[in-house]
Amino acid sequence: MKVTINQQEFDYQGDPSMPLLWFIRDELKMTGTKYSCGMALCGACTVHLDGEPTRSCQLPMAAIGDKAVTTIEGLSEDGSHPVQQAWREHNVPQCGYCQSGQMMQAASLVDKQQPVTDEQIESHMSGNICRCGTYPRIRAAVKSAAESIAVKVTK
Repeated sequence: MKVTINQQEFDYQGDPSMPLLWFIRDELKMTGTKYSCGMALCGACTVHLDGEPTRSCQLPMAAIGDKAVTTIEGLSEDGSHPVQQAWREHNVPQCGYCQSGQMMQAASLVDKQQPVTDEQIESHMSGNICRCGTYPRIRAAVKSAAESIAVKVTK
């Protein structure tokens, strides 16, 4: 089967039930997407599937079909996506383990909705867990990224 990840096509010949996360990490050596709970509950493994946040630890390769996958490595090559910039500006990470999943979840919101309300951020980000508790900085960064995009759109 052909799989498009970060706008690049890959050939996959393995077990169709293998989770996408293992193809990304083990075979493609893209280690930005993290394994954590393995049950699609924490959000560390979040990628985009046709622009929608998806937990890759439970998504079988067979379920991808012709949908495009974007990982944290594909969000922007140079770290220039507004979410990545806001994460640096607000010094969001502590340990950093959950941050690629947090950023992918946030990007799926701000790429579609500007401005965003605190309630929208809270609701959209609620499934992503940060053991360090950087939630106030995460919320501030999401709001900042959305505002940055809104300013670019109105210019």
